[in-house]
Amino acid sequence: MGRRRQAREFALQALYLMDTARMDSNSAILIVSADSGLDAKSEEFARGLIQGAESRLADLDARIQETAQNWALDRMAAVDRNILRLASYELLNCPETPASVVIDEALEIAKLYSAQDSSKFINGILDKIQAFRPPPHAEEAG
Repeated sequence: MGRRRQAREFALQALYLMDTARMDSNSAILIVSADSGLDAKSEEFARGLIQGAESRLADLDARIQETAQNWALDRMAAVDRNILRLASYELLNCPETPASVVIDEALEIAKLYSAQDSSKFINGILDKIQAFRPPPHAEEAG
């Protein structure tokens, strides 16, 4: 398993703790990092995802809620809700990572941590959210 995948799993675990146990990000990161075995660069990447998702939580939740018609956020499985938050943050705020990679990683993580059909649900929502991804910067396109 790649280091970025491990970092995303780390981020998911922290977001899950923040959501379900109402922990602050520092406490959640401290708990998750105790057994993570991540190298410093991967943990830095994970922290960026966690803090980024936390800082934009209201916007991410609104976008997910708008996209997931007939599914209230509080009725979604907590794991699915946090996979969606994590991947939505990365889709909308990390243009250096291709959308296909973000979605594939989210689906693979969902297969590990969530119910059997969750990956289909998550894929449908993320596919719609990627339409809101900002275009690449002009210097990256040329």
